Formats: sequence, structure tokens, C-alpha cells
Amino acid sequence: MFTKQLWLAGLLALSTLAVQAGLPIQHWQSASGAKVYFVENHDLPILDVSVNFAAGSSRDVVDKAGVAGLTQGLLALGAGGLSDDQISGRFADLGAVLGGEFDLDRAGLKLRTLSSDRERSGATELFASLLQKPDFPASVLEREKARMVAGLREAATQPESISDRAFSKALFGSHPYGISERVEPETLEKIKRDDLVAFYRQHYTRNAAVLAVIGDISRSQAELLAEQLTAGLPEGPAPAAIPPVPGLTQASEQRIPHHAAQSHILLGQPGIKRIDPDYFPLYVGNYILGGGGFVSRLTEEVREKRGLAYSVYSYFMPMREAGPFQIGLQTKREQTNQALALVRDTLKQFVKDGPTARELKAAKDNLTGGFALRLDSNGKVLDYLGVIGFYGLPLTWLDDYVGQINKVTLAQVKDAFARRIKPDQMVTVVVGGAE
Repeated sequence: MFTKQLWLAGLLALSTLAVQAGLPIQHWQSASGAKVYFVENHDLPILDVSVNFAAGSSRDVVDKAGVAGLTQGLLALGAGGLSDDQISGRFADLGAVLGGEFDLDRAGLKLRTLSSDRERSGATELFASLLQKPDFPASVLEREKARMVAGLREAATQPESISDRAFSKALFGSHPYGISERVEPETLEKIKRDDLVAFYRQHYTRNAAVLAVIGDISRSQAELLAEQLTAGLPEGPAPAAIPPVPGLTQASEQRIPHHAAQSHILLGQPGIKRIDPDYFPLYVGNYILGGGGFVSRLTEEVREKRGLAYSVYSYFMPMREAGPFQIGLQTKREQTNQALALVRDTLKQFVKDGPTARELKAAKDNLTGGFALRLDSNGKVLDYLGVIGFYGLPLTWLDDYVGQINKVTLAQVKDAFARRIKPDQMVTVVVGGAE
């Protein structure tokens, strides 16, 4: 067992996928109704698989917030009559690695295994059991609930966690994207095994499954694998649509006292959807504003010129509906107001004037020059396949990426930020702050 795990680890360290024009993504719908996205790659004897469902935290209900996360978490903690220890032991014996996915939109599992017949068949058979025959043991549920309660209580003392929760609540309000921050000990206490079973039957359905597969198998083997993993899933209707995220109409600011030496500052607004006509202009523009690390405008103004923060960032998190656009930093308590004012002024100036030609060229060079590193392993490609499949992006999305970046103009960036980003209508959360 130990030797096999070391061998797999060594292969993963060396695993690369040649980045060439025309990444050969194959796509079909299985007989069970699942969507399959497959890249055949025989460079190394490894197979990576993920199966995702529209079963993220946005599918929860407020009074029992936490069911979605517990359902996903317990998939690997008892299935087909096997205990969690037996499951982990069998994967270890096969040299396989189990992972998971859980966010606002998605929930699922992923598997990495050797592609040799014995290891692959054993690992995929066990993986199928987790997906199709979860036991949701009541004793394990109580254990995981207790663990989550302890985590919530610990998080309630940490300024970073406090600011994240407050920001999400203020940003999304009663929208389903805000439910993830309403998980409390009281909501967890209400959750019973039947709730997980019902959630699983409603959301982990065969026609809602999205499979991403890459590695050392043929198309025919991939087709058989897709059926093996999904044929025994529950039947059910297509996932209900997530409602649009309401835009903000006015600014709000929340100051939360905390004894931390530094203030934690977050500000932002609803941003963009995964499929959005302004995606690339906003993506490139944000790299210049705060997504490019030490070469970003915010870092230059806040850190380099004035020393008000060690790091400051901004990002878009595109989801099925508009995910957050967020700016964040930490600063000394006595510098809170100065740093916040500077961030706001920098954002307003960027929205008003846009980037310079020099900034745009540098951003394009960095984004396109580093793109190959995003596809240099099967695992990274698997994650992209999952996103392409779940959100219905074009199969050529990865092939088109560099061209789309290079096509972005100064006028497009300025126009997109002017239309989409409203500095005077943002949510602001400060945890700590000046006395």
C-alpha cells in the first residue's frame, strides 16, 4: 500500500499535459442522462474523474441551513454498508485519492486513480458506491454536526471569518447565495438523517450529473465509466433555476468591534455570472486593479506608496448568477479610515478613467504568458472541464482564452467597469477598526 501511494505521488509530481491549440474535449450525454466531458491523455497511467451536481449551499433552506454541506460531506463517510474507515482503507490500498467539491452552486466528488485494470476497476467501483449508495449513518451525522458546531464557534472569534460572514449576508441578503452564512448551531441541531436522504434524492439525480474525465482510458472506456457512475443515481427533474441576484441601490457600512491588532476590511457588490458578455474585459481590468498581486493598482497605491497594508486584492467570483466582486485588505487599527478612503478613491479613479495602455499590455502579457501553467496537469484540466460542463461554457473556451484576452481593449475595460461597478453603492464591512 505504502509503495503504491508513493508511486502515484511521484507520477502526479511529474504529470503534465502538453498545452496545444485545440484541447481535444469530447462531450456527450450518457444513456442515464448525465453530461460527460472527456479528454483522452495517455502520457501517464493516471485517471482523474469528477462528478458534480447542482447541490451547493444555495439549495439549502434557511431553517435547516447546512443540509447541503452535510449531504456532500457524508457521501464518503459510509456507503454500500462500508464504514468511513473501510472506505478510506480501500482507497489507500488501491493507491487512489478521493476529493470533493462544494460551493454556492456545485457539490460532488472527485477521484484520482492509477489506470491499470485492477486499480482502476477497484477505485471506480468504490467511487460509484459512494455516489449511488450513500448510507448517511446517523452516528456519523451527529459526529459531523458536532464538528461543524465547534468550527462555527471557533470561527465566531476570528476576525477574518466574522468579516466574511457579515459581508456575504450584507451582499446577498435573503438570496439563496446568502444561505451559506446562515448555518448556525441551531439550524444544525434541526437536521436529521431523513433531511440528508431527501436532499440527496432531490439534487443528486442522474440527469443533473456532470462528469469530467481525463486520463489514460479510451473513449469507449470513458462511456462505460460514465454509465457505471451514474446509472444508479436517483431519477428526478432538472435542477430549478437560481433567481437573479438583486443589485445594490445604496451603500451600506457595518463596523464590528474586535480586539485584533489589525482591521479586516471588505467592500464590494454583486459582480458577474459565469457566462457574461463582459467577462473578459472585467477579468483583465480586475487584474490591473487588484488581481495582479504586486503589479496591481491597489497594491501600488495602498502598499507601495503609503505602506497601509501588506496586501490588498480584488476579485470577481462568477457563479451561475452574479457572484461577489470583492476588495479586501488588513491594516493597523489606527489606519483603518485612511486605508479605506484610499481604496475607495483608487477604485473610483479606476472606474472613471480605466487603465493605461501600459497597464493593459502588462496585464495581457502576464495573463497569456502564465496560461500554460493553468493546464500543466491532468488535475488542473479536470477542474476546468468541470466548470465548462457545469456552466455550459463553449468546448473551445480554453482554446479561445488567449485570443479573448488579447482582444480586450482599453475602451472595453473602461466601459465594462463604468457600467458594472458602482463605487457609491457598495457593501463595506470593517471588523476591528480605530478606537
